[in-house]
Amino acid sequence: MKLFSKKQNTEKLEMPGKVKKGFRFYCTIIAALTLVMSMSVTAFAAGGDPITVVNNLSDFIFGLIRAIGLILLGFGIVQVGLSLKSHDPSQRANGFLTLAGGVIITFAKEILTLITG
Repeated sequence: MKLFSKKQNTEKLEMPGKVKKGFRFYCTIIAALTLVMSMSVTAFAAGGDPITVVNNLSDFIFGLIRAIGLILLGFGIVQVGLSLKSHDPSQRANGFLTLAGGVIITFAKEILTLITG
């Protein structure tokens, strides 16, 4: 039983010049419309106090920093665990440094408010 024939037809079909130009024009229009629609975003101005807008932006940025700190914290815990298993002192030191850096980055906002008062 033969599932595949060895001879395959790999010839490209010819496309007349007008059809090729029309297809090229159609693809260009679709790509341009997709680009315009995806890049146009309505931006609404905040109608409140400018300090509120700055505080919201600050909270957002510190939230991102906290997420990065938590990722580093988790990576530090894994690194310390692996170093305890393999008895590697240099990896253990790097793990504790990553762990301490993750804690500092996670609580950066609280540390800054504690320093500034």
